[in-house]
Amino acid sequence: MDAVERLSIIEDLRRLMARYVYYADHHRWQDLAGLFTPAGTFTPHKPDGSVWLHMEGREQIAETVGASGGADDVLIHHLFSDEIEAVSATSAHGVWAMEDIIVRAEDAVVNEDFPFKGMHGFGHYHAQFVNVDGRWYIAELKQTRLRLDFTY
Repeated sequence: MDAVERLSIIEDLRRLMARYVYYADHHRWQDLAGLFTPAGTFTPHKPDGSVWLHMEGREQIAETVGASGGADDVLIHHLFSDEIEAVSATSAHGVWAMEDIIVRAEDAVVNEDFPFKGMHGFGHYHAQFVNVDGRWYIAELKQTRLRLDFTY
């Protein structure tokens, strides 16, 4: 693969992750889940390294992420410096520094997995990507945390 092909893949993956955070911020759970392969996984971790949740497949990703808050919650996701490696024309991986903020609506119903009113998190997304029929998808997304601050 030449330099232009490699840079093209890197830009495609930056745009894919930009769509991911845009869809999250706008509560577009089916669109977000559609960025994953049909068997894709999403595993957010806690700052201590333990698994917070593990989701497999588009349906479970859309349902679980969508159920984590209410329609009036404000979600803000930022992606920063990235390191992306295009392994081949159909395989790549990358790491993004990230920050996310969740402000739950005043009347939000808290649940066991998300018992907070507000959250401010810092960490990284670690992604494995595959290209299927000319389109890039997330095969595996792992979110690791450096810090999580909550309000209750």
